[in-house]
Amino acid sequence: MSDVLLAIRGLTKAYPGVVANSDVSFDIRPASVHALLGENGAGKSTLVKTIYGLVRPDAGSMTLAGRPYTPAEPRAARAAGVAMVFQHFSLFDALSVAENIALGMENPPPLRDLSSRIAQVSREYGLPLDPRRTVGDLSAGERQRVEIIRCLLQAPRLLIMDEPTSVLTPQEVDILFGTLRQLREEGTAILYISHKLEEIRALCEEATILRGGKVVATCDPRATSARQMAEMMVGGTLKTPARATIAGGEVVLEVQGLSAASPRQHGMALRDVTFSVSRGEVLGIGGVAGNGQDELLLALSGEMRTAPGMVRLGSDPIGRCSPSERRARGLLCAPEERMGHAAAPDMTLTENAFLTGRVRERLARGGFVDWTGARSFAERVIRGFDVRTPGPGAAARSLSGGNLQKFVIGREILQRPEVLVVNQPTWGVDAAAAASIRQALLDLASQGAAVVVVSQDLDELMEISDRFAALNEGRLSPARPARGLTVEEIGLMLGGAHGMEVAHAH
Repeated sequence: MSDVLLAIRGLTKAYPGVVANSDVSFDIRPASVHALLGENGAGKSTLVKTIYGLVRPDAGSMTLAGRPYTPAEPRAARAAGVAMVFQHFSLFDALSVAENIALGMENPPPLRDLSSRIAQVSREYGLPLDPRRTVGDLSAGERQRVEIIRCLLQAPRLLIMDEPTSVLTPQEVDILFGTLRQLREEGTAILYISHKLEEIRALCEEATILRGGKVVATCDPRATSARQMAEMMVGGTLKTPARATIAGGEVVLEVQGLSAASPRQHGMALRDVTFSVSRGEVLGIGGVAGNGQDELLLALSGEMRTAPGMVRLGSDPIGRCSPSERRARGLLCAPEERMGHAAAPDMTLTENAFLTGRVRERLARGGFVDWTGARSFAERVIRGFDVRTPGPGAAARSLSGGNLQKFVIGREILQRPEVLVVNQPTWGVDAAAAASIRQALLDLASQGAAVVVVSQDLDELMEISDRFAALNEGRLSPARPARGLTVEEIGLMLGGAHGMEVAHAH
């Protein structure tokens, strides 16, 4: 069995109303990078949580290096040599890098010894990190390094990575891949989950594909196209987003010299942000998380007031208008944080549809809520955006992340906005759902709306944007036509080499 590190046989896990994993079997070999692929709700999360000791399976078995492996909790998994880097970081902003890493260890050494060990390991693996820095001051890419180094200090035999590149620039992705290849050379096995199929092709030698909780295919990603893998995941053919272009519409949204402090303690102030968007146009705004995306959305949605004249809808200054007034005028926003910001977790989908649709869908009359109208609006969203849910009476928190995302985006699009600003429209959704959301955004632009897409997914922005700008440390680069931009140029824009420097870099 020396050629198999982790053998999974017949793993099954059911929750009320859904079988998350059904008779899942596959092997992970030592010194390999193994991809785990599938749509949202295919059972990937349940499976890796089982391997990491967060979920107890109903049936099936695992062996690690030939021995029975039944971790009752993550501590047992770590002791056996299994480490995991989660999609959502679990770090304390107010503490230093070294203090955060110490909290994740069973028996941490003295902080001074730990700090020198962190510095040494971060150098060895090409992930430079200062152990004394406060985590609240780190970029998303640096925060991920903290999580990875926390794992590497355990010298794991198996490292599980869940969507590790969703918050990284192209340059940071290259650094991460260098580190993962180095780990593979040293004998570590890596189980890699990502929706970015070109990355899977560049990095992984094997892929196991889940659909509906079952293993439906295995392949060698190096010899399989991204489209073929996506079609195995969805069990059908994929359509590439396309649209009719509208030339030279009037400017609908104009932002001039927008400067504002962040309302959040470790947030990023906006510095002299200027851009405009016309009817029928998609403006893509890229940037690594934490560079002012949330603040820009708050300033545009009206949750954060700005000085008069900085934000105009048509020719009207709206800096002092509330979110409801902006919605009434046709400026709609969908924030990145689905649970708690874009949707109230314990409210039903009908109630959540009412929360933002009240004004434009006329869901309140004379102070009374039109619940029949709200319910039929929610049903339209569910039907139009293929939201998998028992119905409009289901609580928002009962939906998978990808399905809630489809609901949130659909709810705004169906209100026929003049301007739609959306942050991370396809965050954590599978290939088929991402394609349908992008198509819906393009259709909205074709109907004459102005669309602003803020995203960390550069492939997405290049696919749907007419113009592209980069947000770095609260400053926005001048927008450039998206067609023909190279990855190097985009990387320089994201890294803060704005305007002239980009031109001089060639």
